[in-house]
Amino acid sequence: MSVWQAETHAVEPIPVAERHGKARDLFTLWFSANMQVTTIAVGAAYVFIGLPLVWSILAIILGNLIGAVFMAYHSAQGPIIGVPQMIQSRAQFGYYGAILPLVLVVVMYLGFFALSGALGGEALQSLTGLPVAVGTIVLGAITAVMAIFGYDLIHAYQRYLALVFLAAFVVFTLVVALGGHVPAGAWSASGFTWGTFLLGVTIAVTWQITYAPYVSDYSRYLPQDIGVAPTFNTIFWGTVVASVWMMILGAVLTEVSEKLTTVGVIQELSGAFGWLMMIIILLGIIAANVLNNYGGMLTIDTVGGTFSRRESTAPGARVGLIIGFAVVGVVLGIIAAGNFNADLTNFITFLTYLVVPWTAINLTDFYLVRHGHYDPEAFFRPQGYGGSNWLALVTFVLAVLVEVPFINSSLYEGPFAKALGGADISWILGLVVAGGLYLAFSGKRRVPA
Repeated sequence: MSVWQAETHAVEPIPVAERHGKARDLFTLWFSANMQVTTIAVGAAYVFIGLPLVWSILAIILGNLIGAVFMAYHSAQGPIIGVPQMIQSRAQFGYYGAILPLVLVVVMYLGFFALSGALGGEALQSLTGLPVAVGTIVLGAITAVMAIFGYDLIHAYQRYLALVFLAAFVVFTLVVALGGHVPAGAWSASGFTWGTFLLGVTIAVTWQITYAPYVSDYSRYLPQDIGVAPTFNTIFWGTVVASVWMMILGAVLTEVSEKLTTVGVIQELSGAFGWLMMIIILLGIIAANVLNNYGGMLTIDTVGGTFSRRESTAPGARVGLIIGFAVVGVVLGIIAAGNFNADLTNFITFLTYLVVPWTAINLTDFYLVRHGHYDPEAFFRPQGYGGSNWLALVTFVLAVLVEVPFINSSLYEGPFAKALGGADISWILGLVVAGGLYLAFSGKRRVPA
């Protein structure tokens, strides 16, 4: 199918005859999705939590390596089952019970779309002088058009953009590293505390795990027999290399100037080529936000289909969902433009407590309970996997409650997190409790490997 032909499929299973693509497409998609200014802004958060630069770099590397393991293991679900990521939740939570994680993920998509759009609006203002609000609207419109064309255009865009990003950021990184911009004292290892270090690890882990609801959306057209290892490896290294690189760059840039915004310091250090870096930033925002718009459409469509009990979506309804999502996301982005770094840190940390139990339940069901054996058509019938699996819902809620005392965010610090010197290890408990309880409760559901 041509990349300029609007996609016709939404949440329904992709027929075997229409499967296409290579595992390497997943590398370039996740590489490009992370080579952008939002990821750099996450790196800036390490300075704001008080972690020295040397230890920030170690926390960034460790956290991304850990978090990407869980994110990348969702990759095999797309080719094997052939449906978007979040509709698979019906196998764990039930046809109606899955509405809980679905709604939470819609909020997540909107949040990331809004926050990335706000940064994009700032970059477009620097480039053209347009107000931030106008820039946010323009970028929202572009991502909506791309999402309407859909899967193949998204993959093609990210594939060619990966080469552009690689060249641009190699040069920019060398400028930062060799230009004497980083204060000598920034490389001091003093000031280390375990609590802050573990919080830094959590930020990176969260960044990766919050991508988990996206993964199968962009692998579901791949051939069914492609295998787990090729999809896992390409996604894992694509997302890790880009995220580690951009987050470290963000932490370093904040040491260069805490007064300028992330976009502002990039433009200043780029000198005469500041305009070119603004274009690179805009391309990156589009790369990230088209995933949010497309995935948001699929998830909202799944929620709507739950009540209408439909198995497919009319092309006009699909387009309407994409445009509606973009409008809401743009409005939120304009509102969020004022206090970006604080909003982003709070938002990502908050998502940890909700997405982690879901990903643990989903992966446990796929790899340890059903061993990849699903009936794709059953996702679209209330009787297929039951109305509501209360054991899964209770497991989800219990895992979140167990996390609460270990939370450390600017909005709330739990008593155990405080006792641990500010360390946030809630994601570890969320994974263990959710995965362990779901496995224990699923004795009768287990399918032989």
